[in-house]
Amino acid sequence: MRIFGIKPTYAICRFICQWVCTLYIRSRCFGLRHVPREGPVLLVCNHQSFMDPVLAGISLHREASFMARDTLFRHPLFGRLLHRLNAFPVRRGTADIGAIKESLRRLKQGHVLVVFPEGTRTPDGRIKDMLPGLGTIAKKARIPIVPTLIDGMQHAWPRARLLPHPGDVVVEYGPALWPEEYADLSVDELMNLLRARLMEMQSRWRSRRRPSYLQ
Repeated sequence: MRIFGIKPTYAICRFICQWVCTLYIRSRCFGLRHVPREGPVLLVCNHQSFMDPVLAGISLHREASFMARDTLFRHPLFGRLLHRLNAFPVRRGTADIGAIKESLRRLKQGHVLVVFPEGTRTPDGRIKDMLPGLGTIAKKARIPIVPTLIDGMQHAWPRARLLPHPGDVVVEYGPALWPEEYADLSVDELMNLLRARLMEMQSRWRSRRRPSYLQ
């Protein structure tokens, strides 16, 4: 059984997270119109906190799939929940062929795939260099890529805190980069372009709203 085309476990968890993120963390979402409503899509996100996969997925009109580091699946109950929420494991620091194949399989099936090519959380909110492996996936799959900015979580949930606290958080989906736009780019050029777009979005957003933690 599905609720409006979405699995019950996914729908229930999304509903709870929407309320928590909106009312407690005070997150806001912009640019949702840039995410295609059907067909395969790659959401390329910067990475500030453990909450980022939730923030990237809860506003979408459809289910999303997620790469998650393999150590998160070691606890049987939590690992089972992650599988129900469309997550699959990836080994960090290695060319995980299994994760690449699973990514391509899900994109071929028309899924939204959320990825964090920085590989790990930023220590200072800045967008770091991006690993080329996800560019290889995009080049092979030839699908639209949506740069997705998450900003403010580095302050709302810093590394030193056990749990998040109320913040000033935005999620912004930028205009999609279509296959014909990056067909002639190398993998490194593609990843540099995506990083530049995310940095531009972050700079523009911060200059516009001047969040309290930058004042």
